[in-house]
Order: sequence, then C-alpha cells, then structure tokens
Amino acid sequence: LGTFSNHLPLRERKLLLKKNELAKIQKALKDVGTTIVPLKLFFSARGWAKLEIATAKGKKLHDKRAALKERDIDRDTKREI
Repeated sequence: LGTFSNHLPLRERKLLLKKNELAKIQKALKDVGTTIVPLKLFFSARGWAKLEIATAKGKKLHDKRAALKERDIDRDTKREI
C-alpha cells in the first residue's frame, strides 16, 4: 500500500505528457547525440513536483576544442591580472 509513511522515494516516476508531446520527444531522442535536459523544477501548493524538460544536442568535437581554448585563454588572463 502506498501511504505517506510507506512509499519508495527512489522509484521511477511516470512522465505525464500528452500523446503528441511524448511522440515529439521520442522522435527527437532517436537522433544520435540528443538527450533530455531538465530545465526547471517546480513544487505546487499541493506538493506535486513539476519538471520542465527540453531536448538538447551535444557539442561537436571542433566546438569542444574551441570552448576549451577560450576557457584556457580566460584562465590565463585572470592569472595575469
């Protein structure tokens, strides 16, 4: 029985989505390199948790290299100051 004191806090929860929303997310996840990212977490007055999610694509290899180079340059300039 699922009561207030007797529940599994780490069990998997069901995403409450409309059929077309779920289909859109599943279609986006079939693409290689696409993931689901949580954006915001809301708690309602009734104690319900709402999670705003989005699909995102990862960086390409050349983008990662450029980001690392910029980070190194910023770190070096901060060190000099």
